[in-house]
Amino acid sequence: MALYTLPELPYDYAALAPVISPEIIELHHDKHHAAYVKGANDTLEQLAEAREKETWGSINGLEKNLAFHLSGHILHSIYWHNMTGDGGGEPLEKDGAGELADAIAESFGSFDRFKAQLSKASATTQGSGWGVLAYEPLSGRLIVEQVYDHQGNVGQGSTPILVFDAWEHAFYLQYRNQKVDFIEAMWQVVNWQDVARRYTAAKERGDILLLAP
Repeated sequence: MALYTLPELPYDYAALAPVISPEIIELHHDKHHAAYVKGANDTLEQLAEAREKETWGSINGLEKNLAFHLSGHILHSIYWHNMTGDGGGEPLEKDGAGELADAIAESFGSFDRFKAQLSKASATTQGSGWGVLAYEPLSGRLIVEQVYDHQGNVGQGSTPILVFDAWEHAFYLQYRNQKVDFIEAMWQVVNWQDVARRYTAAKERGDILLLAP
């Protein structure tokens, strides 16, 4: 039985236009995200077969595939909810995101400095990857991570709360090779209420790293 399933979009294909076209949303969700779900499930089946037969010749590749596909599934599942056609601007107290706004200011100095760092991290990711705002439980601070592929170059235990997909399939049909323009446009659709909820949830489980005394 498949362990992972493709989540439904929280809006229709046209909900994020003109920032992201309906064609991109449909292909991105129905094809690319679906492929990561299938890849994770297929890899789990292959690992189960390897355990059953005690054939471990492909273990390195299987573990790498599981990390790639599962992380792709998780990041995309966050990505869809991080966006809304009514989004953009900054996180504000009146919108229920005051605690998040304070944390951003404390961690980065100001919202503008945070925006600049996440934009630059997203736009300059080499090859395929993501720009991510994450809660880091050891310090209790927010950090920006530049994620290669889906899982590389991240701090252990950090929880992503806002993700910018910088893979070409996320923008190329509309923005061509202008990744910087796409990242700048992304700020118009950020769902700060969703990000704020994820920040609160991440803080509440902040002791996830059981470090030795």
